Amino acid sequence: MGVEITETTVSEPEFDRMQAFVYEYLAASVEKEDEGGRMRWYPWHSAEYRHNHILNVVSIATEIAEKEGADVDVTRVAALFHDVAKLEADQELHAEAGARVAREYLEAQGEYPESFINQVCRAIEYHSYQGDLTDLSLEAQAVIEADLLDKIGANGTALMLLRMGYEARTHMDADEMIDRVLGRGLDAASRVQSETAEGIAHRRLKRVKWFKEWLEDEIAGL
Repeated sequence: MGVEITETTVSEPEFDRMQAFVYEYLAASVEKEDEGGRMRWYPWHSAEYRHNHILNVVSIATEIAEKEGADVDVTRVAALFHDVAKLEADQELHAEAGARVAREYLEAQGEYPESFINQVCRAIEYHSYQGDLTDLSLEAQAVIEADLLDKIGANGTALMLLRMGYEARTHMDADEMIDRVLGRGLDAASRVQSETAEGIAHRRLKRVKWFKEWLEDEIAGL
């Protein structure tokens, strides 16, 4: 799916303002929730976690875009807004809702051409796409790949071990939980298409495999 090449440049001060807006939007979404919202006792459903995940996706997606020839500004703005509505919309609808928030924000600034806004919003709308990623723009592909990759590796392992504590599991369950991270990582690696994303997936999977081996070496019961 081809896209129009734009000359739009998003300055660092502009991007910083976008970051602040996204965090404030997430925090406001939490404050509006009734009875604490969906699984609010898990910290990764907080504004802080979601914003950190978003920034991770921005970093990974920017790396992919730079190396794969995608429009970097379209990619990083789409990555920044991709989960902005995650804490207020149903899972199946959060991509479209996020695109609406991004469009309203970008149009209100009055600085960005319609072609740029459309590319950003298309990438956000498609970031939950489950089909062949090569059907999409390079920018949408980079956002999806980054979103998949943030859930694996050392970060994914730390989150899964944190989940053990919230589920009152003991360290003897660690092997099972790490297997879940590996399974998720293998699924992600099978979906990504770009060479850059494949390389990141490979490095992150190696880290999880090493950690699993260290656990099995040190915990006799495993």
